[in-house]
Amino acid sequence: MLVIGAHSADFVWRAGGAIALTTANGGAARVLALSYGERGESGELWKQGGQTIERVKLIRQGEAERAATALGADFHCLDLGDYPLEIGVEELVAISDQIREFAPDVLITHTDTDPFNPDHPVASIAVGRARGLAAGAGVSSAFETVRPPELFLFEPHQPELCNFTPTTFVDITSVMQQKQAAMAEMKAQQYLISYYAERAGHRGNHARRSSGNAEIRQAEAFQRVTPQVVSAL
Repeated sequence: MLVIGAHSADFVWRAGGAIALTTANGGAARVLALSYGERGESGELWKQGGQTIERVKLIRQGEAERAATALGADFHCLDLGDYPLEIGVEELVAISDQIREFAPDVLITHTDTDPFNPDHPVASIAVGRARGLAAGAGVSSAFETVRPPELFLFEPHQPELCNFTPTTFVDITSVMQQKQAAMAEMKAQQYLISYYAERAGHRGNHARRSSGNAEIRQAEAFQRVTPQVVSAL
């Protein structure tokens, strides 16, 4: 599993449980952040006197690395800057190279619409393009390609305003403590911890009603982009 976020904390709130399940079941998970969120998503850190961009980046890197470790994943950041996040040809190639190198079965990123965060749609479009470049549309190309990973979008902060329709609920009940531990590392945005803990409970309710499994307490919601290929229904 490869989770690509615009900022260093995006993976924790929206896919921390799915990451922990992947690693708990013997799979490999990697987090790729396009930026540290140093300008637009580190408000608590900027309250400290004499704060600098480089120091904020260093703190955010430590937070993300510890959070990823709590989930059993590794963390990488391309440090492309945020607010605004800009993706040119070189940046697109760098993202594509990460996908090609890790060759994930599952790729997760942002929705392509978010009226409250201009970086998230930029990341979404870039990841979609990079996936196509890395996979070569599933055919032979003049460069090395990987098997096309299944593409999912994780739940945005305001799903109703981001064209997000959940198609997949992942039961994260067994790893909720790991997700809580990972979220606790994100002290620069600690106001989001209770929000996403509550959201996991809401989605757990939806997952119970959808599946009939009364054991589900917490879940994460995702929107599948690529068609599911099966031999029978």
